[in-house]
Amino acid sequence: MPIRTEPVTINIGPQHPSTHGVLRLRVTFDGEVIVDVEPIFGYLHRGSEKLAEERNYVQVLTLTDRLDYVASMTNNQAYCLAVEKLMGVEVPERAQYLRVMTAELQRMASHLVAAGFLLQDLGALATPLMYCFRFREKILDLFEMLCGARITVSYMRPGGVFADAPEDFWPALDRLMGEAPELLGELEQLLMENEIVLVRTKNVGVLPLDTAIAYSISGPVLRASGLPWDWRKADPYDVYDRMQFDIPIGDRGDNYDRFRVRIEEVKQSMRIVSQCIEQMPPGPIRTELPFVLRPPAGAEAYGRVEAPKGELGFYMVSDGSIAPYRCKIRSPSLINLTVLKELLVGWKLADMIVTLGSIDINMGEVDR
Repeated sequence: MPIRTEPVTINIGPQHPSTHGVLRLRVTFDGEVIVDVEPIFGYLHRGSEKLAEERNYVQVLTLTDRLDYVASMTNNQAYCLAVEKLMGVEVPERAQYLRVMTAELQRMASHLVAAGFLLQDLGALATPLMYCFRFREKILDLFEMLCGARITVSYMRPGGVFADAPEDFWPALDRLMGEAPELLGELEQLLMENEIVLVRTKNVGVLPLDTAIAYSISGPVLRASGLPWDWRKADPYDVYDRMQFDIPIGDRGDNYDRFRVRIEEVKQSMRIVSQCIEQMPPGPIRTELPFVLRPPAGAEAYGRVEAPKGELGFYMVSDGSIAPYRCKIRSPSLINLTVLKELLVGWKLADMIVTLGSIDINMGEVDR
């Protein structure tokens, strides 16, 4: 005989270690089963878009670092592409290679964070996360050599990059690329066939492809549902049209596929970085531009990249002044969160924590 229960609504967050930032979830349970979920945003709201409209075009760059602060290089890249379209600026070839190389190193670092914290949400305390962080720290060491910063880098600039790589950067990068397959291999050996990981993630939080498309989902979450869509292939920017790489996809769109796709993308990023090293041309690293930029009045542009979490875009409108008239950010974390209810209804609280981790959000760009 089933036990009759009354629906109970509880709050999870906004201050909760498993909400991946200051996210509040209002969850309604029937017993242990989730019957409704309402994500509530705004606890980290910083007004980045409006702040951008009060700063000159170069100063805005520091705001982009703090959106998805786990992947600041790709934030820089999307913004710079938008400004360069506004200005009609051509970027030197060497700068484009440096951008692609650092963007892929950033993708590796971001996916390692996503994998590590997903496993933390699964209950694997410390060990897998430290494996991921050990690998990531080596990448951040390289960023520090490039620009003196590890997290909020501000490395890219409209017209190119901040500075060329120092001489000791290249041997350090070669060492990392030599160690990377072993570091990732240890992580795969530990996790990919782990019984607890498989039981908690396979066929849990399934996102059908038609639902993902209807919600405008992008990035690894979309590819895990089976669609090989990647802006680096669909609309190449910088020198991605010269890079050879594959687009990993899943076949079920469950939590495991989202985890596995990110691990496979780390391997593809390693391929791209190796090609950048081999093909790196000499030459300037930045187009000379005025200290204060003034795009023509009425110009508008949309710059987008395939960021680690999906399509990141900046829509910019100029009125001829030194600051953007309009700056609108299309952040993948916000769009990918909209499908949360579809993923969670019918599952239980423990499944909710893991599924939220599999989406890989950063509240810095949700509450921009």
